[in-house]
Amino acid sequence: MNFQDAQKRLSKPALIGLLLMINLLILTTILPASLWGWISDRLPVFTTIFLGIFIEAVPFLMLGTLASGVVEEFVSQESLKRLIPSGALTAPLTGALMGLFFPVCECGVVPLTRRLFSKGLPIPAGIAFLLAAPVLNPIVILSTAAAFGWGQVLFWRLGLSFSIALITGLVFSAEKDPANILRSGVQRSPIDLSSQAFSLDLHLHDHADHPEAHSNLSLIARLSRVLVTGANEFFEMGRYLVIGAALAAAMQTLVPQSALLSIGGGPVISVLIMLLLAVVLSICSTVDAFIALGFASSFSLGSILAFLVFGPMVDIKSILMYGRVFRPRAVLYLVLLPFLMSLLAGIAINYYLP
Repeated sequence: MNFQDAQKRLSKPALIGLLLMINLLILTTILPASLWGWISDRLPVFTTIFLGIFIEAVPFLMLGTLASGVVEEFVSQESLKRLIPSGALTAPLTGALMGLFFPVCECGVVPLTRRLFSKGLPIPAGIAFLLAAPVLNPIVILSTAAAFGWGQVLFWRLGLSFSIALITGLVFSAEKDPANILRSGVQRSPIDLSSQAFSLDLHLHDHADHPEAHSNLSLIARLSRVLVTGANEFFEMGRYLVIGAALAAAMQTLVPQSALLSIGGGPVISVLIMLLLAVVLSICSTVDAFIALGFASSFSLGSILAFLVFGPMVDIKSILMYGRVFRPRAVLYLVLLPFLMSLLAGIAINYYLP
């Protein structure tokens, strides 16, 4: 990256910040004093919630983007094809079980899945991995056990998450053309690092389109490539994390949780309320079990499980990230299928389990 390129890239955030400051000054003069006072009173709450969500999610996004860099540099398309079957049933089954080996939450799993798609991962396997990994990973299993113990909540959470991911993967296996599911450029040869935002001029682009040259590089050079790829992914996906965290914080600030909890009774409405809370709160799957534990005394088992299963699959920030990988229709399926299955499972558990 030369000085002029760096200056151009740095000038964009500076310009945006200046425009925001001007708009803020204009609003302070236009808005009535009472309304401005109402906003200023809630601004600290919004800031606290936003920073809580963002700081909680950043380490796992970084972990996922580093894993993406490792996959790009050290996993070849040929080896991935040998390891991952492409059958209609075996592909999503293998993809769901892959979550056991990747300690990533719903933020980190998206860039990792996109990188695996670029290496030729079958669509059903990628979909199942995307939905199952945020729950079926060692960190979340241990955190859920710490909150609820080694009992029915843990086992139902793992079983339902695995089943929903598998079924969704099977549904996507009906589409044979990846171009109808993935955005253009996702499933392709390894990405040219020199073309990505915030990439460093380490003379890596000479090898980007020649996988056989990778093995001739030194370990230090290959690790440098991992860091560059991870940094590119982090800055690209991080912007959607910021937007998602801001939207989630705004909804939590403007919509009191007490208003939702007050209508959370009953075997059906309680499940709907907890599904809505899962989207609004946008809590990282590594700690959501402790949040659910706070609702356990006033909500049914089915609604708690719906919260624990659906939240890691779909929330505000993950929906925005899905839009960077999948076409709009595929994103709609990724939201609706887990929602409907989580809703039915929660209602069934409320009716048929004590």
